[in-house]
Amino acid sequence: MFANYLIGLREGLEASLVVGILVAYLVRTGRRERLAPVWAGVGVAVAASLGVGAALTFTQHSLSFEAQEGFGGVMSLIAVAFVTWMIFWMRRQSRFLKAELQHKVDLAVTGGALTLALMAFLAVGREGLETALFLWPALQASGSGAGPALGAVTGLLTSVVIGWLIYRRSVNLNLATFFKVTGAGLVVVAAGVLAYGLHDLQEAAILPGLHNLAFDVSSTIPPSSWYGTLLKGVFNFSPETTWLQAVAWIGYVVPTMVLFFRPHGQRSRADAGSSSTPTAHRDAVPVA
Repeated sequence: MFANYLIGLREGLEASLVVGILVAYLVRTGRRERLAPVWAGVGVAVAASLGVGAALTFTQHSLSFEAQEGFGGVMSLIAVAFVTWMIFWMRRQSRFLKAELQHKVDLAVTGGALTLALMAFLAVGREGLETALFLWPALQASGSGAGPALGAVTGLLTSVVIGWLIYRRSVNLNLATFFKVTGAGLVVVAAGVLAYGLHDLQEAAILPGLHNLAFDVSSTIPPSSWYGTLLKGVFNFSPETTWLQAVAWIGYVVPTMVLFFRPHGQRSRADAGSSSTPTAHRDAVPVA
């Protein structure tokens, strides 16, 4: 439940920030008549994201067991690739998100209502697509029950509340810190989804090594125990882990964490020197 809550919170907050910045900028510049196209674009993006999730579920259920496992494994790998790209993209762009969106709004307004609606759709739709692609295998990996889905929904609702508070100037959120903390958490979650996806591919006989276990601690950590369920839900931990899963988990987490926490270095100093926005203003998000 916690892992899915983190996914919903992180992805939902990105979309909430985008919408909040768009709405606040239009209101502040006296363009309230342009709000309707923005909300229309947001609504279509949300519906499209839900449609992607429904299509993934329907497609899986219409396949044989081996095909289901293969499909689930491939979708897990795609989801990990998407979320990894998103983590590093947001790490680079979080400080400049507000200025970039405001510049795009100025350009979109001159193009009319349709252009503004398309901008809102693309901005929110990207986050929605990433959420659907990453939540789907995460929910599959978490097993049955309402807990995993409830965690995702709770995370999304929390992100909406935070986005509204930011819009109302009740919260001055440091995006760089927020996305660094949640990004590190998502790296661990993504590693679990990667291991789960590889196990699906092994069960589908697409990859070898299904019975070559790196360790089996099912007698010590029963999957049905509360702590086994907790480890499964948060870290996607499997008491019976194959060598391929173990190597892939370590091979993903270690280099990804090193790159994620690596200082920006010369590139960051160059960006700072070329930007006219003070660092303190770029880190904070007073969107209205």
